Amino acid sequence: MLDTVTSLKGVGPKMAENLEKLNISSIQDLLFHLPSQYQDRTRVQPIATLQGGHNVLIEGVVEHTEVVFRGRRMMLSRISDGTGKLTLRFFYFGAAQQKSLSEGTKIRCFGEIRQSMYQTEMIHPEYTLLDNDFPAPLASTLTAIYPATKGLQQRTIRRLMGEALKKLSGIEDLLPGHVRSKHNMPALSDALKDIHQPDAQSNQAVLDGEHPGIKRLAFEEMLAHQLSLRQFRLQVHALPGIAMKPQGIPLKALQASLPFALTKAQQRVIKEIKHDLAQPSPMSRLVQGDVGSGKTLVAAAAALLAIEAGYQVALMAPTEILAEQHLKSFEAWLEPLGFKVGSLSGKQKAKERRDQSERAALGMSHLVVGTHALFQNHVSFAKLGLIIIDEQHRFGVEQRLALRDKGNEQIGYPHQLVMTATPIPRTLAMTAYADMDYSIIDELPPGRTPIKTVVIANSRRDEIISRIQSVCESGAQVYWVCTLIEESEALQCENAEETESMLKEQLPSVRVGLVHGRMSAQEKQEIMQQFKSAEISLLVATTVIEVGVDVPNASLMIIENAERLGLAQLHQLRGRVGRGSAASSCVLMYQPPLSKTARKRLDALRNSSDGFEIAQIDLEIRGPGEVFGTRQTGELQFRIADLVRDQAMLPEIQKTADLLLAEYPETISVLIKRWIRQSEVFIKV
Repeated sequence: MLDTVTSLKGVGPKMAENLEKLNISSIQDLLFHLPSQYQDRTRVQPIATLQGGHNVLIEGVVEHTEVVFRGRRMMLSRISDGTGKLTLRFFYFGAAQQKSLSEGTKIRCFGEIRQSMYQTEMIHPEYTLLDNDFPAPLASTLTAIYPATKGLQQRTIRRLMGEALKKLSGIEDLLPGHVRSKHNMPALSDALKDIHQPDAQSNQAVLDGEHPGIKRLAFEEMLAHQLSLRQFRLQVHALPGIAMKPQGIPLKALQASLPFALTKAQQRVIKEIKHDLAQPSPMSRLVQGDVGSGKTLVAAAAALLAIEAGYQVALMAPTEILAEQHLKSFEAWLEPLGFKVGSLSGKQKAKERRDQSERAALGMSHLVVGTHALFQNHVSFAKLGLIIIDEQHRFGVEQRLALRDKGNEQIGYPHQLVMTATPIPRTLAMTAYADMDYSIIDELPPGRTPIKTVVIANSRRDEIISRIQSVCESGAQVYWVCTLIEESEALQCENAEETESMLKEQLPSVRVGLVHGRMSAQEKQEIMQQFKSAEISLLVATTVIEVGVDVPNASLMIIENAERLGLAQLHQLRGRVGRGSAASSCVLMYQPPLSKTARKRLDALRNSSDGFEIAQIDLEIRGPGEVFGTRQTGELQFRIADLVRDQAMLPEIQKTADLLLAEYPETISVLIKRWIRQSEVFIKV
């Protein structure tokens, strides 16, 4: 067992307090505070070979140093190494520093290269003055850069890490020996030493993420995450649940009232949910499906099964607009069958909220639709049996638990059904949702026509406006999505209000409406209702219409500055059209020039309508944290693992998790605590 960090030389109360900000209280915590990146100071690069944007080490001789005034006072020092010249630019300097950089001085600098048409430069580089008689040795290893905090400089963390590495023999290797042998893994102590102080021969493997030490630590970190979610799952399944045995009579009545038949995929997922509801432990199931696959109807089927069994249902949505839409759908489906639908949201006046809360508490509302207001302390249910959460990644674990605690422990914990319209690549699902069973609605309702997607530069805006005119004259409707509300020259995004004015001016015969995030919920709802009822033909909107808005008559979507949005968000927005039988189009407008990444994104959307394929590309481009957006659970904040790079290890990680659960249960909590900060969030129930 390793000592507290205060046993290291130079760590007093103040430094210990600063280390605590980084969740470092023991030497083990310090050793697992892994580098976020590396700098290569092992070789000097010729100035003539430098490229902008790279951090490099160079050496040269000062040719000239001067203080100039160009908007502000600065010191410029020009150096040469025989292959080319480079300017060092300093905004903060003193007379002694200016004197030290006199003509003929030999200097070694490290910093980021900036290039323009006129010169190559470094701004405020780190530098060392060199003595011709005593050459300064180069670094023998890559220089680790660590996550830091105020009061802790990189060199301090590196010094402390050097001290901690001397105590590596005290660290416990939690992976069974035969697992390490099977995968040719180095010992934990060797892996940690190689990560913090990689030798010169392994530099490239470390930078590429292919070093055996990185693979070893990534395996263990992903294993810890897998085990934390498995523990969560086991503890949830150990809770007393509510075994429901409905006959499905109201569900059959709902199906008979619909003007269409359920798809085979919807029927399959409903069957899986019905099986879960019949178990004596709480269901925890994720239902994912592409835009327009019919998840809401599956949720309604689950709700009817629970209501028939004598229980209440809570449905939580991330936005007022989506909650309002769900409310209308569920009222239309459930109230003709004799079931009462209530609502709770932040926009309600105090009296209405009190009335709705009382109806839920007395069991008068069979299903209650709401936003975050559902899990506030004053809200209670008479007999809560099922919780449905829409767009899971918008809510954190704590919020899910708070809503589940609205159930009555005496009758059992409620079942949970989580829905998402954001398709999740299998890699992510295996890792992020190991605590849940998951179903995929992999079939779209018949009659949906594919959406034609085109990519057009902003300069062709007039053509698009002409197209809007003809679409609206045909009786169809149009979305125009702006990515920002406020003017921003840097992002070149149009102001939504100015866009509305411009379109009204250029399309005087078209009724134009505007909806954005700064409007009140009531204003947004009124505009959306007017658009749904075709009183408005062209809706200018920000991305508040990303999820769930359903207007079958809308057949054209224009997204401005599409290069600024992620693939998943673009796919969600595109899914607002093509919901009726008419041929639909999505126009992705961009501001040239496009970066390689932006071009890859827009090409992917143009070439595919498969949400899962798009999600996989999005994962590769942006990484898991960005794909999940505002998830609050934290389980994807890996320190060294990379889900894209390391996904091939997942099957073995799952097998190893099974092995530890069966044969080495005593190591599990230690492993989770080592890797997951605030791990109690994931293993408490």
